[in-house]
Amino acid sequence: MNGLPVSDVVKVDIALQPLAAPARNFGAAVILGDSEVIDPVERIRQYAGLDGVANDFGLTTPEYKAAELFFSQEPQPSLLYIARRARNGSKAVLHGGVLTTAQRSLAVFTAITTGSLVITVDGVAKNLANLNFSGVTNLNGVASIVTTALAGAICTWDAIRGRFDIVSPTTGAASTLTYATGTAAVAMCLVTGVASAPVAGVAAESQVGAIQILADRSREWYAVINAVAGVTNVEHLAAAAYVEGSPQSRLYGVTISTTDVLDPTRDDDLASQLKAARYKRTWTQYSSSSPVAIASFFGRAATVNFEAQNTTITLKFKQEPGVVAETLTVSQAATLKAKNCNVFVNYENGTAILQEGVMANGYFFDEVHGTDWLQNAIQTDVYNLLYQAPTKVPQTDAGTNLIVTTVEATMARAVNNGLVAPGVWNSALEFGTLRRGQALTKGFYIYAPLVALQPQADREARKAVPIQVAAKLAGAVHSSGILVNVNR
Repeated sequence: MNGLPVSDVVKVDIALQPLAAPARNFGAAVILGDSEVIDPVERIRQYAGLDGVANDFGLTTPEYKAAELFFSQEPQPSLLYIARRARNGSKAVLHGGVLTTAQRSLAVFTAITTGSLVITVDGVAKNLANLNFSGVTNLNGVASIVTTALAGAICTWDAIRGRFDIVSPTTGAASTLTYATGTAAVAMCLVTGVASAPVAGVAAESQVGAIQILADRSREWYAVINAVAGVTNVEHLAAAAYVEGSPQSRLYGVTISTTDVLDPTRDDDLASQLKAARYKRTWTQYSSSSPVAIASFFGRAATVNFEAQNTTITLKFKQEPGVVAETLTVSQAATLKAKNCNVFVNYENGTAILQEGVMANGYFFDEVHGTDWLQNAIQTDVYNLLYQAPTKVPQTDAGTNLIVTTVEATMARAVNNGLVAPGVWNSALEFGTLRRGQALTKGFYIYAPLVALQPQADREARKAVPIQVAAKLAGAVHSSGILVNVNR
């Protein structure tokens, strides 16, 4: 006998605190292209480096060229998404199951001399019989024989993923495929329960429509970089308008290659129209050599670690590896600056820099980027305070102080990374003890009224008192004037 349980005398229970909600990644970019590599159901794919992009997209696609510029930064970004816009509609596709090493053995297929494969393509049954793979020398040969027999649809062997794919010859909603059956279909892993669910085609998508789908599909990305060629100004403006009004903070980056942006008499170019719309979440860059130069711009911004010390940057003066610097006249550079269009440009001293680092409305990119991080950091930290509280945060002055202390810690991180710094409050906005002209010695000021002053309706709704924060941005030096007095 083991005796009486000790828990009758001393009972111990362990309660683990819930894991904190993570903050957003403000270096997460998604390159939007229209290559047919990613189907509309998958829609978006994550990459940790350039090799994976090269394996999927090859070395000549816009998606690869944009990713190459993005990853060419120093330090190097660590995360990238690539997404699909079905600009001209998409074709139906059946992705076969991944073949094991044994299933990939050529002997498995050369033994098939009278194979069968039945599949319905665009509503028409294809009954393939007497498929003879005895003479093939690789799995591409198997796919070629099936393609010939299908007489329209295309079968390919994806060596990277180790699977066979079948693609419909048509696009749009009427483009459909079914699972396959038959002896060859079994060997190729195209049957039900092994292959992925068939993906139907979709109708042609607009630029803004594709971005809306992306926003609904994934909340992980922050900036979308256009890599779709030939997008019209009207389409870009519609996409910019959507991003501007999106409930989650996001950015839209566009490269401008047309020279109308260099003409000071034109106001119908894309940069001028975006400026006129005062969009603070869209930014542009002029490049005559690279239609995806803007990917390099954000690639540098993506390397900012907001949790480290003195890490925030200004985008002016930065380099764009892989982008050919423009040689402009003083007038052309002034025109781009007036239109809030960025450019990587040569200087007469042999250097090349990115300038000016601004959004379409003239706000500096680093300020929008940094304040987006700050908003999310405060939101996440206060949420975690409420979420992880073992009992509750009381609706008292003591409870308010818990929230204020949490916000103060977040603001201290903003000072630590260089986004916020001590300075003079020059705004006419005054609250608490804060007055215009007052020095913010910590770089910020936080005010919360007493709970006793809270309206009864707010108290009954269990709302906290409103907490107000004044923050002084550290800014950055973009130019300097130096006067030298010489005496003989």
